[in-house]
Amino acid sequence: MSPLPPFGRLLIANRGEIAIRIIRACRELGISPIAVHSDADGDALHVRAADQSERIGPAAAAESYLSIEAVIDAARRGGVEAVHPGYGFLSENPAFARAVEDAGLVFVGPSAAVLEALGNKLAARRSAAEAGVPIVPGTTVALGDDPGPVEAIGFPVMLKAAAGGGGRGMRRVDAAKELRPAMDAARREALAAFGDGTIYVERMIAPARHVEVQLLGDRHGSLAVLGERDCSVQRRHQKLVEESPSPAVSPTLRTALFESARRVAATVDFHNAATVEFLIDADGNHYFLEMNTRLQVEHGVTELVTGLDIVAWQIRVAAGEALTADVLEASSRGHAIEFRLYAENPYDDFRPTAGRVTAWRMPDGPGV
Repeated sequence: MSPLPPFGRLLIANRGEIAIRIIRACRELGISPIAVHSDADGDALHVRAADQSERIGPAAAAESYLSIEAVIDAARRGGVEAVHPGYGFLSENPAFARAVEDAGLVFVGPSAAVLEALGNKLAARRSAAEAGVPIVPGTTVALGDDPGPVEAIGFPVMLKAAAGGGGRGMRRVDAAKELRPAMDAARREALAAFGDGTIYVERMIAPARHVEVQLLGDRHGSLAVLGERDCSVQRRHQKLVEESPSPAVSPTLRTALFESARRVAATVDFHNAATVEFLIDADGNHYFLEMNTRLQVEHGVTELVTGLDIVAWQIRVAAGEALTADVLEASSRGHAIEFRLYAENPYDDFRPTAGRVTAWRMPDGPGV
């Protein structure tokens, strides 16, 4: 590790768990962490844990955490050299990455050009196919009103938003009679969530495993493949369980997945952290789904089995450091599992419900 901190001061353009995680990485690297907060978060834990916190607006996220101008102004007031977006909010917004760069600051993540190239799922599908990576059968252009392309693929199919993920703008269609209302609903939801109603279609692969490969690249052309995570257990398109290594991936399949992930990354000038997601069918064939050009919520699973601090390496890479041999040659040891916890009432259609937590022990320690 460099004897000097990668940066003197770093702004964390986020809140909650990921802000705390980045603050801890900053502490270990000798960086002064600067937080941001809305009016609703003035006394939040991440605010108290940082060296300084800048107000960025009222409680509504659209007027605070999603306001590029407010975050850039906070960065200037905080006297920072770099900005870490965390995940969610502005983390995959190319306009934000470009605004950070235009302000003379370092964006801790892939460049704006990479975010633009891979943020659009259709463009990413085309790039992957051109790189020789198998993609889920479906369209590589926007789906219009003509049902012909969908019917040619064959039901069941999945309608998906080109501009985003997280299950928004996604619809399963099992028969032709369901297609038109599903297309209209998917477009409306995609437009509301991402400002872009473009959708495309993929064949439904079932049964299938959902496996993602963790990548970490530097600005010197080196790329580390840090194993895979299995996120097949999902509900409402949200991941419930993440584990590494995947119990369904053989050594041969793992080699193929890693090679496909490298090929996808090679389609752009990639550096920093990202994951490449794949579906694996019952016959062991794998298909590219998308590349998430940001830190994933589940990055801690990979950190546990590799012993690496991915967040710290994001910051070090952004400062221009080269990946070391222990990162490039990292291998998985042991097994790690992460669960998503819900507060819902199973007797009322799983509606969110309030309650009191009577016992809770937080994990702690280096890299957590």
